[in-house]
Amino acid sequence: MSSVLTLLLAGPLQSWGSSARFARRTTENAPTKSGVIGLLAAAQGIHRDDEEGLARLASLRFGVRIDQPGTRLRDFQTAHHADTDEPAPVSERFYLCDAVFLAAVEGPHEQLTELHTALCRPEFLPYLGRRSCPPAERIPREVHADTRLEDVLRSTPWLASSWHRKRTWSRQESVDLAILVESAGKEQAAKGDTVRDQPLSYDPRHRRYALRTVHATSTTIPHPQAKTDHDPVSHLGEALGEA
Repeated sequence: MSSVLTLLLAGPLQSWGSSARFARRTTENAPTKSGVIGLLAAAQGIHRDDEEGLARLASLRFGVRIDQPGTRLRDFQTAHHADTDEPAPVSERFYLCDAVFLAAVEGPHEQLTELHTALCRPEFLPYLGRRSCPPAERIPREVHADTRLEDVLRSTPWLASSWHRKRTWSRQESVDLAILVESAGKEQAAKGDTVRDQPLSYDPRHRRYALRTVHATSTTIPHPQAKTDHDPVSHLGEALGEA
């Protein structure tokens, strides 16, 4: 059985684009496989034109859990050409603010252990989709031996920020979290949705991505800060009503 490496992707800004059209740069609602594999490649010092090194990482099975969806931010950026000082077209870019994701890759235990070590001391600076999006937390979590991707994503405690847990879910004993998992096998692939974020080459001269199949599901996680005690104000209202 394979092992699973978990990653905490949290920061003030994240941007995980699966497509870009000229001056418009969008973001998906969750980290893409191409973005996370690029992060792992940077940690190991794999260069953009090293397709063999990339292929080893791209063969890992990928999944992500949305612990804190964040809010979408639209930004406009301007620039000038360095040589002519002529203004460049206004760039429209989208980000996710205050989002938290639990990402994971499944593969050989030895390879994942090497990746964990590299993430602790990365060769190149890691970022969350774009260079302008540094992580706010330590990215590597742990390597889970002899387990499945789905089991780890379902069993890991909720990783949302404490303020988000208190504000949004403090009166619920559990929370439902969305999970996006790369399909394994032809049978699962027939039931999922296809996305073009399977990296084939990061070479700036010719970036290439293939289709992969993603299966959407969810899991219920206990709330670590749930207020299970009865509200004294509501009890007072009930007492007055009975009187």
